[in-house]
Amino acid sequence: MSSLFEDQAPRPLADSLRPQSLEDVIGQDHLLAEDGPIGRMVRSGGRLTSMILWGPPGCGKTTVARLLADKTDLYFEPLSAIFSGVADLKKVFKDAKSRREAGQGTLLFIDEIHRFNRAQQDGFLPFVEDGTVVLVGATTENPSFELNAALMSRCRVMVLNRLSDEALEGLLGRAESEKKRALPVNDEARSALRAMADGDGRYLLNMVEAVYEIPDGDILDSQTLTQVVQKRMPIYDKSQEGHYNLISAFQKSLRGSDADAALYWFARMLDGGEDPKYIARRLLITSVEDVGTADPNAMTQALQAWESYERLGSPQGEYALAQAVVYVATAPKSNASYVSYKAARDVAKRTGSLMPPKHILNAPTKMMKDIGYGEGYQYDHDAEGGFSGQDFFPEELGRMEFYQPKDKGFERELAKRQAYWAKLRKEKG
Repeated sequence: MSSLFEDQAPRPLADSLRPQSLEDVIGQDHLLAEDGPIGRMVRSGGRLTSMILWGPPGCGKTTVARLLADKTDLYFEPLSAIFSGVADLKKVFKDAKSRREAGQGTLLFIDEIHRFNRAQQDGFLPFVEDGTVVLVGATTENPSFELNAALMSRCRVMVLNRLSDEALEGLLGRAESEKKRALPVNDEARSALRAMADGDGRYLLNMVEAVYEIPDGDILDSQTLTQVVQKRMPIYDKSQEGHYNLISAFQKSLRGSDADAALYWFARMLDGGEDPKYIARRLLITSVEDVGTADPNAMTQALQAWESYERLGSPQGEYALAQAVVYVATAPKSNASYVSYKAARDVAKRTGSLMPPKHILNAPTKMMKDIGYGEGYQYDHDAEGGFSGQDFFPEELGRMEFYQPKDKGFERELAKRQAYWAKLRKEKG
């Protein structure tokens, strides 16, 4: 029961501006519009199916769930996975069964659903299957990593977007209407305010409240704005999807020879608290896998940058890493060595324990000499031109070609060398 004075209590701006209908929700038209998956579900009068709302903080997951309950006449039962346990779930399911017997359904909203362990997630299954509850889970983490396959198979995953700059501007307009006065910032500071929110509508409105507390008549510019509010910390969990997304973007930018994009993702990871040594490792991997012998110096640059960081620390060591980022990104690319190794590895696994040809085996004992070990071996340094042309593959396998250098960077020179040795090998039979 609400308090007599509850309506008189001050409410956060984010709460007072909470949308009262699905049509008022900003930035999620791809789901809520008439032709969107949630919009079709609601407007067709069909049965609401269980779903997982996946999106970043402040994009409207809780609001959408609450409005879905209102729109479909379901009892809204909110629960936080952080503060709830098995006893809470049992009570929720018991109450939902009672409501169902009385003719009313229940929308069970679980915030941070990924916080429940696997056994707790399995506990939802019978109640979702028999229709006791319509489950709407909210998560900021990739459901395919965090939720049981059995639960995922019974829910539709709805991906909510981080709020765009246009959507954030719409929220600023609503805040000004609610406060009945313009936000006391100039155009530059207004733009900076949206950028500082980093797609989080709730955080934006919290900053707006702080801005409205400055004395009347003052107009903030971008510099003074930072003294009133703080920039939202970027979303970056080093053990979760954000980590893998950014490192993937970084490595693909390096492979795609886009130094500017690679530097951007490099800076994003550092800003999110990533270990620079981990970035150095990925940089070295790219120099081997994607640059390879097209520019062998790329590996040297990556190693030296890694070593420089370990000796210098931050921030100076980060400059060395940035230099290596630019070098590796702008280097010619070839995965010929990488591909040739994988091809050779596949053949090696397939051919098992084939013996090397006897002429290239050492013969430290008389018996080994008697059975032909080392017989006919030609010491290349003593051969004409320093090249014997002998075959070094197993006799049962025959000669094979794995390394196919590309016409890029230093590999042009390697291609010439390889062609030269092949020509001599053919001449010597």
